[in-house]
Amino acid sequence: METFLGIMIPFLGTTLGAACVFFMKKSLGDLVQRSLAGFAAGVMVAASIWSLLIPAIEQSEDMGKLSFLPAFIGFWSGVLFLLLLDRLIPHLHVGSEQAEGPKSKLGRTTMMVLAVTLHNIPEGMAVGVVYAGFLSGNTQITAASALALSLGIAIQNFPEGAIISMPLRAEGERKGRAFLGGVLSGVVEPIGAVLTLLAAQLVIPALPYLLSFAAGAMLYVVVEELIPEMSQGRHSNLGTVFFAVGFSVMMVLDVALG
Repeated sequence: METFLGIMIPFLGTTLGAACVFFMKKSLGDLVQRSLAGFAAGVMVAASIWSLLIPAIEQSEDMGKLSFLPAFIGFWSGVLFLLLLDRLIPHLHVGSEQAEGPKSKLGRTTMMVLAVTLHNIPEGMAVGVVYAGFLSGNTQITAASALALSLGIAIQNFPEGAIISMPLRAEGERKGRAFLGGVLSGVVEPIGAVLTLLAAQLVIPALPYLLSFAAGAMLYVVVEELIPEMSQGRHSNLGTVFFAVGFSVMMVLDVALG
């Protein structure tokens, strides 16, 4: 039950954020979106370091000076995996007029949901692999550290849910459909968490690779999507400030609870 709740907490964050469409009349302003993107980026970078990469290296200490190797291989595998998805799946980032990926006849709203869904895949994998490490009895991963990662991702998922549902509403979708779009963008997280959990349980020695794989995928999202989004236009320094806030929040959660 503890693991189930941990896996579902990030999805709850997305759902609550998407529900903002029922209470807010106007779309999110550029400054708000920039701030939220910076916050999400900070959380993801801190989670990648403290919750994923450092445990991956610690679990490979018996390799001596090559203890970095599983983390290095997993990290680059995650980056290349997201790069491949980015090329294969048509999607449209919020605030952009130019779709990415292969040419498609999909509508703008569908491609906006797909963009956030791509973003959420590595987050679900991260939660799944950390809980897999905890269930396997790994001494570097405790129930508290797994919960810290889950809470951190849930916190940054709240604004993400609003970031997708509010623009969908602005595109002309009904509130119910806009809310559903935001919710659906987060469904991939518990699914990815469960699949990764099952895979990790079957191949416990691969945990360092899976942890760093999730880290590489998350950092790809940060650099490819969130940093450009938070630094566009005027007052880009606001995005940087909220990046620092998000980083600090996740760092405190991981260290205090871990």
